[in-house]
Amino acid sequence: MSDQHTPQDPTSQQPQPPFPEQSQPHPGSGETMRPSPDHGEDSYRGADRLAGRVALITGGDSGIGRAVALAFAREGADVAFCHLPEEEADAAETTRLVEDAGRRALAVAGDLRDEDFCAELVARCVDVFGRLDILVNNAAYQMSQPDGLAAITTDQFDRVMRTNLYGMFWITRAALPHLREGASIINTASVQAYKPSPHLLDYAMTKAAIVAFTQGLAGQLAPDGIRVNAVAPGPVWTPLIPATMDEEKVAHFGEQSPLGRAAQPAEMAPAYVFLASQESSYITAEIVNATGGTPLP
Repeated sequence: MSDQHTPQDPTSQQPQPPFPEQSQPHPGSGETMRPSPDHGEDSYRGADRLAGRVALITGGDSGIGRAVALAFAREGADVAFCHLPEEEADAAETTRLVEDAGRRALAVAGDLRDEDFCAELVARCVDVFGRLDILVNNAAYQMSQPDGLAAITTDQFDRVMRTNLYGMFWITRAALPHLREGASIINTASVQAYKPSPHLLDYAMTKAAIVAFTQGLAGQLAPDGIRVNAVAPGPVWTPLIPATMDEEKVAHFGEQSPLGRAAQPAEMAPAYVFLASQESSYITAEIVNATGGTPLP
């Protein structure tokens, strides 16, 4: 990706489908994706928008989470993030990117389906860094089921709900006592919240719930000076795609976007930086749509 300040044609500035057919076991890794995801390694330029702050990001090892961690660090924030135990290699790369930006990193392995882990994650962040200013609830699980509702097992449904909703709820609840005036909570919603794909029914349900959670919590916390917003991405080229979709869908991923391609994680990060920064001080209960042209409410 070229420098973030250089105007480019949005239809062609990133790789376009069809991609090579590919699949990976869940949770997947960006290191073996073709083409490799762009997290902003060579393009993101910080401007001290988050200087001195501490951020906690769920799912920060790869994809959107890594891009946000990199951008936050280059904007001056220390970054804690969680990842699954099997994602150690990707987590090490995110740690390197944060530290190369001159900031401190804390990577914590665990599963958001565990309530105790969620509480421990927040506690470790505050213990290591002494504060918490920005919470990004980003981690999610999906599994494509082209055969519809009947193919969604109770085990899959439970995993989607507990990862995408329970984990977000538990971490946010644990974080609240540590958030002060001026803090920001940013959730990752999705185009799926408004335009659900039939093969992602259970995932889409959780993303719609995240929109409601974001707007309701924003109303609760506004008197405390804490803002709550969300970003609703469209198709984004992350390890979740080859790890949860069949090879044909992967090859044509993003073609449905009006811009004709999937986004790269680096293209999502500036929205999170904006919502975390003082520049968005009068914005709360907002869903920032980053869909490549698909209109949303």
